[in-house]
Order: sequence, then C-alpha cells, then structure tokens
Amino acid sequence: MSREYEADVPGGAVLPGTLPDALRDELIAFRRDLHMHPELGNQEFRTTAALKARLEQAGLRPRVLDIGTGLICDIGIDDESTGTDERGGAPDGAQDGVVDGGRGMLALRADIDALPIPDAKSDCAYRSTVPDRAHACGHDVHTTVVLGAGLVLADLHRQGLLPHPVRLIFQPAEEVLPGGAPDAIESGVLDGVGRIIGVHCDPKVDAGRIGLRHGPITSACDRLEIALDGAGGHTARPHLTTDLVTAAARVVTDVPSLVARRVDARSGLAVTWGRIESGHACNVIPQHAELSGTVRCLDLEAWRQAPDLVHEAIDEIANLYRAKSEINYIRGVPPVVNDPAVTELLHDAMTSRRGPYSVEDTEQSLGGEDFSWYLEHVPGAMARLGVRTPGERTTRDLHRGDFDADESAITVGVELFTAAALLDAIR
Repeated sequence: MSREYEADVPGGAVLPGTLPDALRDELIAFRRDLHMHPELGNQEFRTTAALKARLEQAGLRPRVLDIGTGLICDIGIDDESTGTDERGGAPDGAQDGVVDGGRGMLALRADIDALPIPDAKSDCAYRSTVPDRAHACGHDVHTTVVLGAGLVLADLHRQGLLPHPVRLIFQPAEEVLPGGAPDAIESGVLDGVGRIIGVHCDPKVDAGRIGLRHGPITSACDRLEIALDGAGGHTARPHLTTDLVTAAARVVTDVPSLVARRVDARSGLAVTWGRIESGHACNVIPQHAELSGTVRCLDLEAWRQAPDLVHEAIDEIANLYRAKSEINYIRGVPPVVNDPAVTELLHDAMTSRRGPYSVEDTEQSLGGEDFSWYLEHVPGAMARLGVRTPGERTTRDLHRGDFDADESAITVGVELFTAAALLDAIR
C-alpha cells in the first residue's frame, strides 16, 4: 500500500486507502464521458446505467431508485455483498439510523443531473454532445468523486479495513425544484443512515482545497407566481376600474419591503421579481396581470415563515386596489445548515490527507441546494470542493456554458470522502 496516500491522524493512527494511477485515470475518463452525455433531471438513464455497471463490476449490489433514475449502494454491511434486501433497501435492523450495533451508516451523496443550457467550451475535447445540455454545475465531478470513493472503500472492505458500513447515494434531479432529494428520501435512501456528507464544486476555490462553514452554507430558494385580476376599462376613467397595472406595480415595489420588515433583518429574506406582464394597449386598463420571481432566505426559521408572510403582503396590496389575487407559492429548498460535528469530520478528514492549509472558510451562498432536504432528517454537512486551477485568474462560474473543473479535484474529493468514512468509524 502506497504510503503517499496514507494519512496520519491525531493519536498516531494511520488511515489506509490508496488511489492508484489506473483508477485516477479511469475516474477522469468516467467524468469526461458524463460531461459529453449530460442528462436533465429524472432523465438520467444513461448515467444511472453507467454507475450501476461500474459498481457491479466492483462486486457491489447497487439499487436503482423507485423513481427510475439514480441509485444507492451499500458497502460493508456483510462479507458477501452490500447487504441490501430484496427491494434493494436497507437490511433488517437498519431502519431509522440503526445499523451495526445502533450506529447509522455514513452516506456519501452525489447529484447526477445536468442543466438545460448549451456547452460553450468550443475548444474542449470532451464538450457536451447533446444540444442545449451541459454539466455546467459540476455534477459530473460530484458523481465521479462518490463513485471513486465507493470503489476505494469497497477495496478496503475486502481487505477487512473498513470498520463501518457506508452508503453511496446518486441522486437525480437536483436542478428541478424542489429537487430530487424528497423523492430519493421517499425511496428509502436514508434508511439506516446516521450522517450524510456531500460536496459542491466551487470555481472560486483552488483545486487541492475545500471550503467549509459551520451552520448555513446555502440559502433557501422558492418560486413565486402571482395572477392579479379585476375590472378593466378606459385609461380615461381609472376610478371605474381595478387599476391593475398600478396594482401590479405596487406589488412589485411594496411586497419585498413589507416582507423584509416582518422578520429579523439578519435572516436575509428577499423577494426578487423576474417577470411582469400585463396589458396590450396604452389606453386600455387590462383585466389580468402576471408576476413571477423568487424568494430567497439565509435563515431556516424565517424560510419556514416565508409563505405566510408573502401571502399576507400580496393580499394587503391587492385588496387596496380591489384586485383579486391568485398566489402560487412553490416551495424550493431550505438552506443547507451544516451540523458542527459533521463539519469537523470533514475538516479533520481533509487535513489528515492534505494538511492544515487545505481547508479555508467559505461564505454563505445565496444559491439553493436540495442536499438540505436530507438535513431535515439526519445531521450532515456539505463542503465546497475547489475546482479552480491554481494560478488561474479567469473564473468560470457555475451555471455558465464555459464552466469546467480542474480534474485534480476528483482525487481530492475521493481522498476527502474516503478519509471521512474511516475517521467516522473510529470516533
């Protein structure tokens, strides 16, 4: 076993686990294949089949989720297989986080879907081959990291070096509100799980490093759609009408400030509009108006209050102008709130592999992530995986067609997850 990939931890223990050159090369090729064949949420059939085939090749028994895409795979439940039951779920005695003498498994989660945008990397040999589809958020990297960690951990299990079971979760539809996590949970992916960890690519962090934060690391993100209706008429006689354009304008300008004043300012609750449509002629007051936007929030408790607060504010303005309102408040995702103990597990895992300067503080993002739904059930934490080539000055931001990742981040992610699984077992 290569000493290069062993890691010293406090107390003199050494963490085993290697990433041979052949496996590193295979994982890079696997990631590039995913990058060339991106699939949208709940359509990840090719990706699911590729993962299933590789895990089965390693002697494991993955199960495709009930929703048809995505899968889970347990490592270390018994000596012959992953120990899943006939349905493919957790074995007897592994429900509600109870497994291996009462401890829940550690779950490693990846999201497998892509975005509906074109790949703009014209000079890239592995650019997307699917029109208007791209892995522009790094999910291909997340998926490859969890696959690689699973292959390493399976090899350790065969050597008798994996002291505690681990579950791999490959989840579909993260980019589709409210995310694929609720369906995955309904399929039983958390049965027998005690803690869960994940990573998200960060193009502002150098490859070889991760960003960590205790507490909230993302924000909540919901979608808001409003229809306003009322009696229209001539612009010469607005007093005989429901002055709908003015009513819509007041909703746009007044609702965000009303909502913001009804929660603690530190919660960061913000209503932002992206669309407003009404009317067809300059001298006709219309009968119908439509507005849509997003509701973002940094605080979990304020997010739980947000639907009632937004409804109340919209109704107040609409009633003032005698407009009838129809509100469609679409729950997205709550904030990802990192558990302190699991965050420390990720910190210790990373520093054991890469040293104390491999971890940096990160700020709370205004983006949403459906990893948060898992944290409504079990403690967990998400790290930001650095994917920027050290020294590079151009930032290829997420959700852009030219986004790409320094592929050395794959090895870093595998080391992080492998060390976390081994450290979790001895704590």
